[in-house]
Amino acid sequence: MASPAAGQPWTASAEGLRLSVRLTPRGGRDAIDGVEILSDGRPVLKARVRAAPSEGEANAALLALIARTLDLPRSAVTLAAGASARLKTLAIAGDPAGLGARLEAIAAPR
Repeated sequence: MASPAAGQPWTASAEGLRLSVRLTPRGGRDAIDGVEILSDGRPVLKARVRAAPSEGEANAALLALIARTLDLPRSAVTLAAGASARLKTLAIAGDPAGLGARLEAIAAPR
């Protein structure tokens, strides 16, 4: 697997992309808030959802948000790691170059 480029919270994989996300549950709205660099230097995509972090509701809302944002079927986005943590890794099925370009446009500072 390739290492993430500077400032990019995703890496290409054989099936598509792996995306690092920092999730804020009960965030008031469902939205992607850009890219943040953690204290250890890792880039993550900041996302917030209205759902509470109970019974997997926030995780399900995150997967739906990413699928909707990238115009993918919900089944193309799965939780690879971090089910009960704020930092999560998502697996996104599809063309890595196309998905990376879409994420680049979404995560770009405005």
